[in-house]
Amino acid sequence: MLQTISRGSGRGMNGPDAALKPRLRRRSAFEYTAWIICVLLGASVFFSVSTNQNFEWGVVAKYFTDRSILGGLMLTIFLTVASMLLGTLLGLLLAIMRSSKLKPVAFTAGVYLTLFRGTPVLVQLIFWFNIAALYPNLTIGIPFTNLGMPVDVNAIMSPITAALVGLTLNEAAYMAEIIRGGFATVGKGQIEAADSLGMSTGTKLRKVIIPQAMPSIIPATGNQFIGMFKESSLVSVLGVAELLQSAQLIYARTYETIPLLIVASLWYLVMTLILSYPQSLLEKKYSRSTSRLPRKARRVELANPEGVAR
Repeated sequence: MLQTISRGSGRGMNGPDAALKPRLRRRSAFEYTAWIICVLLGASVFFSVSTNQNFEWGVVAKYFTDRSILGGLMLTIFLTVASMLLGTLLGLLLAIMRSSKLKPVAFTAGVYLTLFRGTPVLVQLIFWFNIAALYPNLTIGIPFTNLGMPVDVNAIMSPITAALVGLTLNEAAYMAEIIRGGFATVGKGQIEAADSLGMSTGTKLRKVIIPQAMPSIIPATGNQFIGMFKESSLVSVLGVAELLQSAQLIYARTYETIPLLIVASLWYLVMTLILSYPQSLLEKKYSRSTSRLPRKARRVELANPEGVAR
């Protein structure tokens, strides 16, 4: 019968559980020496940067909250959020297509992933910005009929639109692989159980596959979100007034290049740190790679050999 259940300290009838005791590591003299060297190097770099007049920290403080800089920051945040949302939705569709048993569907998704992951993002952005040179006019309608609506590509494909399209299509290719990798973590028995219950493909995705794949998908998506925020600086080549382009427009007028680049870098660093905190929480919550013992452990001991419960 079950006799003793103890919680908290890990102490049972036979004394403390060795597995629950914290492990102590003895620090060597080499570790202390390495700490001293790192602190001295960091202090020397900080003193050199803070006292160097060429950095013009007064100019950095002046433009750090400038209206144009903050406007560029808001546009950067918009491009990041919109591209990630649209890219994730398109990536989910591509992952489903890539995992399809229909060979033409899987092949089409594979070609898309190869094309957009195999070419630089900057090249894709410039290509979409100049797509009107290839297709100045498009017709949206039913193929091989006269039913359709003409579209002026020159009027639609503005710099912001080209930036959003380019970032979204590129991000969708990477998110598709992340989601497909999450699908692969779902046990085959779970899928077979869903099939035995007669679930349709859509129901199986919503109820079985996607919920169990989320622990693998969410941490990697957080990394992609942070990467997208920094990657959005590439759209400055299209003339989009995001954070970097806003800084470039100011120092092109004032010739204060280094201070304005520091302003842009500081904002990228601040936003990265802000985004890293929830991303680290998601990794701790959903990561399966690290196993930890619970703070309050439970011990169950049998009082007699039969092990019959009351």
